[in-house]
Amino acid sequence: MKTILIVFHSQSGNTRKMAEEVARGASSIQGVKVVLKRALETEAQDLIDCDALLLGSPEYFGYMAGALKDLFDRTYESLRGHPRIFRKPYAVFISAGNDGEGALRSIERICLGYQFRKVQPPLISRGAIREEILARCRELGQTMAAGLNFGIF
Repeated sequence: MKTILIVFHSQSGNTRKMAEEVARGASSIQGVKVVLKRALETEAQDLIDCDALLLGSPEYFGYMAGALKDLFDRTYESLRGHPRIFRKPYAVFISAGNDGEGALRSIERICLGYQFRKVQPPLISRGAIREEILARCRELGQTMAAGLNFGIF
């Protein structure tokens, strides 16, 4: 069974809603275990144990949430060069009041350092979370889960 780790931070609840819908989509695919965790509760072992990673963050001041950055800061040294991290598939979803591009750039830059492999385009929600965005979140989760099942990712 493949495991997808969905890591997120949320204060307003918008990114949490997105994360829950990503999880709902991934859970709809048989043969995939979904682990949904807040960034501050996520440890290095969680990153090792998963087969794919979905990262969710609000955009704060044109940057990712500090809690997500904290996860990266806490785990980078212990995971650098780890064989279970190299080329691990990932994708990003962002809740933004602005354009989300600064948060996306900062997350993707750090993922390059971890040597993760981006396998889907980012999903950025600008403004209020609408049903169309939630549907795209479910699709993001389903696509990641199906890709793992079929050995695409």
